[in-house]
Order: sequence, then structure tokens, then C-alpha cells
Amino acid sequence: MKQTFTLELFPKDELQEGQRQLIEVDGVEIAILNIDGEYYGIWNKCPHQGVPMIYGSVGGTQLPSMPHQYNYGRMNEIISCPLHGWEFDLKTGKTLFDPDKVSIKTYEVTEEQEMIVLKLEKQPANYIRKEFACRLHLQV
Repeated sequence: MKQTFTLELFPKDELQEGQRQLIEVDGVEIAILNIDGEYYGIWNKCPHQGVPMIYGSVGGTQLPSMPHQYNYGRMNEIISCPLHGWEFDLKTGKTLFDPDKVSIKTYEVTEEQEMIVLKLEKQPANYIRKEFACRLHLQV
């Protein structure tokens, strides 16, 4: 069995439903998300061009269906790259268009004793919480 290390990140009230936080562990940026009360951790770079995934929209996707039928599902399970729209499963990190070849690393995130906790494969040497801002520019 593989050993895991836990890293307490911040109090759970600092990551309300729908919110995101950005951390850096040993030089690797990880986006932490609270989607419908479920916690997710993903590597913060799209494998296509390195765009920060923390800005990606979370939603669903088209499901296989018969011709002229359009079934939408998997709500709040898919994150899209904000630049080119590559879609990734939040739980597995696998892309929807080529799951065997393209993915982003996922991390287990839990709530323990009112704290958000990140599970890691090795003992972290450095951890920082990073600021990020999402600015919307609208043209009128």
C-alpha cells in the first residue's frame, strides 16, 4: 500500500461551495475547488498550452445519444480549459476526447476536523497559498 502524507491547507469556511483556492506545493500549483460540497484538487496547468485551470468553467458535457437527440449530463463533473475548451473529468483528470493519452494530475482533497486537507504521495517541503483574481472584461 502506498504511503500518503496529509497537508492541512486552511479552515473549511475559507472554501465555500463554488469557490476556489490556489496553492503551491514544492513548486507545483494546485487548484482546490468546492463543487456542490465535493472537494477537488487538480494540477493548475492545462497540458495543451499551460493555461491555469483554476479559471476554467465547471459544468457538464454532451452524452452519447441517437441522431438528432442532444443529451447533456455529468453536471459539475467536468472542468474546461479557459483558453481552448479542453474538457477534463474532475475526479480522474482524464480528458474527454482522449482519456488514455491526455490528462491532468488530480489530488485527493478532504475535510478533516473543520480543515481542508490535501493528500500527497510524498512529504511536502514547501507550501504556500497563492492569490489569484478573475477579472471579467465586457465589451458594450
